[in-house]
Amino acid sequence: MEFKVSSKAKSLTVVLMLLGVIGICLGVWVEFTESHHHGEHFQQRFLGNLLVDSFFFFAIGLGALYFLALQYATETGWYASVKRVIEGVAGYLPYGIALMLVTLLTLSLMKGGGIYVWMDNAHVEHDPILVKKSAYLNQTFFWIRTLVYMAVYFIFWRGFKMRSLQEDEIGGSAIHFKNYKKAALFLVFFAVFSSTSAWDWIMSIDAHWFSTLFGWYVFAGMWCSTMVVLVTLTLYLKKQGYLSKVNENHIHDLGKWTFATSFLWSYLWFSQFMLIWYANMPEEVTYHLTRIEDFKLLYFGMFFINFAFPMLLLMSRDAKRHSGVLTTVGVIIFAGHWVDAYLMVMGGSMGKNAYIGAMEIGMALLFLGFFIRIILTNLTKAPLMPKNHPFLDESIHHEI
Repeated sequence: MEFKVSSKAKSLTVVLMLLGVIGICLGVWVEFTESHHHGEHFQQRFLGNLLVDSFFFFAIGLGALYFLALQYATETGWYASVKRVIEGVAGYLPYGIALMLVTLLTLSLMKGGGIYVWMDNAHVEHDPILVKKSAYLNQTFFWIRTLVYMAVYFIFWRGFKMRSLQEDEIGGSAIHFKNYKKAALFLVFFAVFSSTSAWDWIMSIDAHWFSTLFGWYVFAGMWCSTMVVLVTLTLYLKKQGYLSKVNENHIHDLGKWTFATSFLWSYLWFSQFMLIWYANMPEEVTYHLTRIEDFKLLYFGMFFINFAFPMLLLMSRDAKRHSGVLTTVGVIIFAGHWVDAYLMVMGGSMGKNAYIGAMEIGMALLFLGFFIRIILTNLTKAPLMPKNHPFLDESIHHEI
């Protein structure tokens, strides 16, 4: 069945983007007229928000590509009925890559823009720690790594998309086994790049600080946000009368992934926090001290939302099959993980001068409207139910 973007959905995305633009304009006006800072931190705040939203939505597209590759590499059967939903979300990746590159290039040209202090040579010269880190944290090596990450992600995404459409036409098992091998190779690259890119784009904001768990922590948040988008998008399509072959067992599996990744994220958050708190070493504890002193409510509230809501509301089998519960919990923890991304970027760059106002909400709504519009448009470019997938029959009769 071919998917068509409804006029209501188109209007919603336009309204979100318009509200986003209005919010940004209002935030700029407040920053220069009402704020006691009188625009002093405007550049840093604007660029920080641009990085938060560029990265957050890019990461969801990348998370969908990772999840797709995981299904290929493990030869999973149940997912075939929702494969096009996963591909639709992964289809945001080229736009996410472009927005990330524009954001990082802007920061790079502005000597870090107050976000990456290690990009400012004048600052580095007077900082012995950054001098020692400069063999890794320098603009040339940063851009080499960034371009390699993006090129690899784009090439694998394009290959999976092309072969998926070919499989509809040709069938057989040759394309499936090619996807199996390519997915295994992608997961090897992803295992390395997901950590090193988190160090480069996010952890380097707190330029003196490091944590060996940080890459996994960012990855877990990305994966959980992706599962929330996948399950809510699947429920939306079913509500619109599409995906007739997708039953409550597929929804249950997507709900279980959301539940499991929430616990994975919570485990890594607590592991990182507890070890650093217990060791109480000044060079390590500074990351958490900054967030606790300046954003105590947001920091612990975000952890409570992202851990307690899924644990309390998605524990039962019935809850993982209930569209209302899944949507409500999904929206809440989606917002919770956006706050997590906000704290990672703004906590390390602006510290106590950062706050969530009209600019932050407006920027998030602008990106959200664009993100939804791109995903819905992607779903119109191929039948929602794949043809000739070797596990399609198994998926249609999936029962747990």
